[in-house]
Amino acid sequence: MAGTTSTLDISARLDRLPGNPMLWSWVGRLSLGGFFEIYDLALTALLSPLLVGGGVFRAGTDGLLGYPDQASFAFLTMLGLFLGSLGLSGVADRYSRRSLFMASLLWYSAATLMMALQSTASGVCLWRFVASIGLGLELVVIECYLAEITPKRLRGRVFAVSKSVQVCAIPIAGFFAHAAGTEGWLGMPGWRWVALAPVAGALIVLLIRRSIPESPRWLEARGREREANLIVRKIERYVEQRSGQPLPPPERISSVPPPQQHASYADVFQAPHRRRMLMLIVVDCASSIAYYGFAHWAPTLLEHQGVNITRSLLYTAAIGLAYPVAPLIGALFADRIERKWQVAIVGVLGAVFGLLFARQDSAAMWILFGVLLTIAIEIKSTAAHTYRSELFPTHLRAKAVGLIYAFSRLAGAASSYVIAFVLLRSGVPGVFAVIIALLLLSVAVVLRYGPKTRGLSYEEITDDLPAANAAREGVKAR
Repeated sequence: MAGTTSTLDISARLDRLPGNPMLWSWVGRLSLGGFFEIYDLALTALLSPLLVGGGVFRAGTDGLLGYPDQASFAFLTMLGLFLGSLGLSGVADRYSRRSLFMASLLWYSAATLMMALQSTASGVCLWRFVASIGLGLELVVIECYLAEITPKRLRGRVFAVSKSVQVCAIPIAGFFAHAAGTEGWLGMPGWRWVALAPVAGALIVLLIRRSIPESPRWLEARGREREANLIVRKIERYVEQRSGQPLPPPERISSVPPPQQHASYADVFQAPHRRRMLMLIVVDCASSIAYYGFAHWAPTLLEHQGVNITRSLLYTAAIGLAYPVAPLIGALFADRIERKWQVAIVGVLGAVFGLLFARQDSAAMWILFGVLLTIAIEIKSTAAHTYRSELFPTHLRAKAVGLIYAFSRLAGAASSYVIAFVLLRSGVPGVFAVIIALLLLSVAVVLRYGPKTRGLSYEEITDDLPAANAAREGVKAR
């Protein structure tokens, strides 16, 4: 095999690799890191009832700003994620993806430890905000890294399997919160035990992540072709030794991308990227409000249906079992159906299941339609995460993904008060009316403006941008 390391060579050599244990071990270790971040996100819904039961949070209009303290807790969580995604994700395009994994994990772990030691609503909310800033960077880096180590034919399955590993944290956190309860163990309130768990796990993950290499595509984009070649050659030798046959020659790509340079956030809103950015911002903001409107408020919505706190946490944990199953279901067709059609189809199904959930009055039906709604929303989320990582070149990927994350987190932060407002005035049916409308909006936008990506290399996906722009300019001129 040729040992060249041109711009196209690193990408083409990665794209022709088959699935193999070394690749999946990297995916698994990255995903295990994401497990604790997802656990931390799950705390937004699970901690609030425990904090209310422990007398730290106030319900109804007695909380901060005249809303339940849960609203402020969820708002500051999403605001921290917004600032972390917006303010720090651009660093990942300039500095090592791998080293930022470590820094962001330490940040959020230390802040979560401080949160677990607080005794007032304001103290809990403040440290939750600080922890979420580090968490916002962590999730952006994981998404970019997965995109950059994955062959084009496996992108959908890699994101699906990774998401399945990560969201195993949701049912585990749910059952842990149910077991800890409001009384806790050894004289310590249950909510403190639930909050401290990811801190211990993060220390283990720090050791696991040390053996993950840097992103070859990122190294190549920074002009470090020799380091990129060493990593790619290592996995090529591994595959050839396992199969006993040489790999096929990499595909040649017709066009050569421009030299990669330092980019700013303004660059992602310049042609030819602007149209894709605006499309993804609308889709992700609408989806974020719908997703967190259900995920963060599920226990509270059940309580408004007459379910007590203990059973609401148990039902939420049961519904949470659907989270790791959903991406695996999506993996069955993740690389067979166009990404935007995956987003659209499961978005419509989510709207249907949400409508049916709001009309139920028994535990069995709440769990059934809660599970179906969760599966639909989670498959949609996984497809959307894969999609947005595909639509931008390597030197802009972290900035673009981080900015989209930031807008969606800001929408998620606003959703905390939107859901609280609607719930107080229109009840559970009003909440689901908002969720359904937003899911349908995201479906309409992605179908109208989303490009095709299935089975295409990153160079092929971005190559169509100048041609598309030229075609539109030609139409205008005529």
